[in-house]
Amino acid sequence: MKIEKKVQTKYFQLILDGVKKYELRLADFECNEGDILVLREWNSEKNEFTGREIEKKVTMVMKTKDLEFWSKEEIDQKGYQIISFES
Repeated sequence: MKIEKKVQTKYFQLILDGVKKYELRLADFECNEGDILVLREWNSEKNEFTGREIEKKVTMVMKTKDLEFWSKEEIDQKGYQIISFES
């Protein structure tokens, strides 16, 4: 399945450059391994798409709602951090 999402310019460029290899998204849509993310660059200052887009194949999806690693208090106090690494 193809899923279109907008991405702010500063993040779009990092993805395009191969530096940012993850997406942090609210889990308000279905996304599965093998799906294609169509990431469309969004200029938030002009409130419009720039016309640039990139397609990325989804290799892993991890949803945090059901994770039991930390207590709600720890999450509220410290939040999450997303770590990207190369294989």
